[in-house]
Amino acid sequence: MNGAFPFHEERHEVDFCVIGGGMAGFCAALAAARHGARVALMQDRPVLGGNASSEIRMHICGADRHGGLPHLRETGILEEIRLQGLLENPQRSHSMQDLHLHALLAQCPNVTLLLNCACHDAAMDGGRLVSVTGWQTTTQTRHVVRAGIFADCSGDSVLIPLTGAPHLSGREGKARFGESLAPDQPDGQAMGMTCLFMARRHDRPMPFVRPSWAHEYRSCDDLPYGEKGHRWFQSGYWWIELGGDDPEQIRNTERTRDELLKVVLGVWDHIKNHCPSVEASRHALDWIGFLPGKRSSRRYLGAHILTQNDIEREGRFDDLVAYGGWSMDVHDVKGFRAVKEQRAATIFHPSPSPYGIPYRSFYSEAVPNLMFAGRNHSASFLAHSSTRVMGTCAVMGQAVGTAAALALRNGLDPAGVLPRVKELQQLLLRDDCYLPGVPFVHAGILREARLGVSQGDGEPLRDGYTRQIGHDPHCWIARAGDWAAYEWDGARPVAEAALFLDSALEREIALTNLHGGPERSTLPEAMPRTWELDVRADGRWMRWHREERNGRRHWRIPIGRPVTGVRFRLLETWGAAESRVYGFHLA
Repeated sequence: MNGAFPFHEERHEVDFCVIGGGMAGFCAALAAARHGARVALMQDRPVLGGNASSEIRMHICGADRHGGLPHLRETGILEEIRLQGLLENPQRSHSMQDLHLHALLAQCPNVTLLLNCACHDAAMDGGRLVSVTGWQTTTQTRHVVRAGIFADCSGDSVLIPLTGAPHLSGREGKARFGESLAPDQPDGQAMGMTCLFMARRHDRPMPFVRPSWAHEYRSCDDLPYGEKGHRWFQSGYWWIELGGDDPEQIRNTERTRDELLKVVLGVWDHIKNHCPSVEASRHALDWIGFLPGKRSSRRYLGAHILTQNDIEREGRFDDLVAYGGWSMDVHDVKGFRAVKEQRAATIFHPSPSPYGIPYRSFYSEAVPNLMFAGRNHSASFLAHSSTRVMGTCAVMGQAVGTAAALALRNGLDPAGVLPRVKELQQLLLRDDCYLPGVPFVHAGILREARLGVSQGDGEPLRDGYTRQIGHDPHCWIARAGDWAAYEWDGARPVAEAALFLDSALEREIALTNLHGGPERSTLPEAMPRTWELDVRADGRWMRWHREERNGRRHWRIPIGRPVTGVRFRLLETWGAAESRVYGFHLA
């Protein structure tokens, strides 16, 4: 047969195109779509979630540090996903979590979801990005996506080599940003990648024979952290890590994966056959990750480069649109092999929580319609060692998607949103994101209303903050039967009512089987289960909305008519005697 094979090609015209469907890309796409943009998400894997997906199975962590810092858990889209997981996936299945994320985007009417589609080309015009092209393996189809704004959330930053956008890689030396924790000289080394595994207990002894090609570790001292470091073995170990000392880490991913599999099986052989302190006779490997979870590679140069110094100063930026709080978690570049040189696999350098991350770290100055979110955002290696965790990446993604929609709605490039960043901040707050030190600016209708409550002090419902901050709870405490109502002397048009409910931000909520256990897989007892929203019109109260099996912290209920009052009533919690209501807003 002469000539090229006639592969099918499809073209898509959208407002916003996201490359990469990890937690950052997922949240960016969903946020933009919910704000009215036509969105395409191009993802090279069959599932969404990136490192949190069933292909890698890393738990999502962030500013609350596994619940160790109360009331700092990320809200917004990520909180919605966590709570829906408790309601619909109490078994915490990784595959069910994949399905949940897929459904949220696939059922969104203005999202084009391109899975199994790897971006391999980009078209530029006058320095602007015009389109990207992806190859979809399942359909043997080329997909060409034209958009006004693009966001690279691919982790390894596929659009850097395709657009020539300026970027950083490896570790900067002390002189570059004046960071005290940086090495004296820059190098091409970073952090490695990990293949996790999962083990399941059976009702009989389960033998394991190490393959001849796998590595062998007979002594606990051959493993990071010695005997104590591998007692918990149900869900693998983050310290099975390699590739950080390879300047060609991306190019050599497949080779590194093969070496990681040798380590995984060697570690499991040690647990099963050589470790004196672990009882695993009835456990067997149930799953091994063949897609390594990555920590660091290329990072974009944005309008601002977040640094160690910014984090240590708590990121008090005027344009903060996201926040972090994980420690500066700097993994040894040799990863698993660091034990041979008697070094710790990682060092947790102190950082405050929370600290702000500025909008300027999310867009390129060289390519004016290119944004980015996730572990490839504009940050030094040291700052990135904190911001790279997925809870932080998710709130970055929501900020980028919301900003993109705002820019498109006003005919702006991403940099054009900077003078309007206060408007962006208010949009994020309305969508239940937390921005440290930034309060709601309420509409006049809320400030002018009379607020009455069945008991207690109701003013925290409209004080501008929707979570406990430090020791200030910023909430109204309600029991079953309690109510809070806004009223006016004459009818006032109300567009919507918003509620910010109690989802136990003081505790950890794990989406999947963190540490292998089933604990904390139900909705918080203090969360409202049944509640009603009433409106007052024509001299009487009438029910407007009733929720009987609530699994959400944040609600926005359209009203769209003149009323003389709006009332919230708590009817039942998921088991607690009382519940906190952090906000009851009207617009």
